[in-house]
Amino acid sequence: MSHSAPDRIFLRGLSVDCVIGFIEWERHIRQTVVIDLELPVDCRAAAVRDRVEDTLDYKKVAKRVIAFVEASEFQLVETLAERTAQLILAEFAVEWVRVSINKPGAIRGSRDVGVMIERARDGSR
Repeated sequence: MSHSAPDRIFLRGLSVDCVIGFIEWERHIRQTVVIDLELPVDCRAAAVRDRVEDTLDYKKVAKRVIAFVEASEFQLVETLAERTAQLILAEFAVEWVRVSINKPGAIRGSRDVGVMIERARDGSR
């Protein structure tokens, strides 16, 4: 898979509590989801002036994703991942995003279960 920018910013293990699930009891509690994000960035360009203005401010991305997910009430992890990807593409200057969302403890005997998606601004993914 080739991406326009070979450099990437990643954010791993972002834990957020939200309403997620389609079983009746799940609609009445908050569960923890763990989010990983990967986004393209040109590290060389940012390193020239060593200023956050020249790169993607991952703190702003994290805060926006946390606020969005905390307020969400989707039934499916797939929907949460899709909407999170679309939010990032709409609000930040990135060409593509990879979103992984784990729902720890959803399957007995499994450490976690979830989805990983990639979406591009041009719709190619």
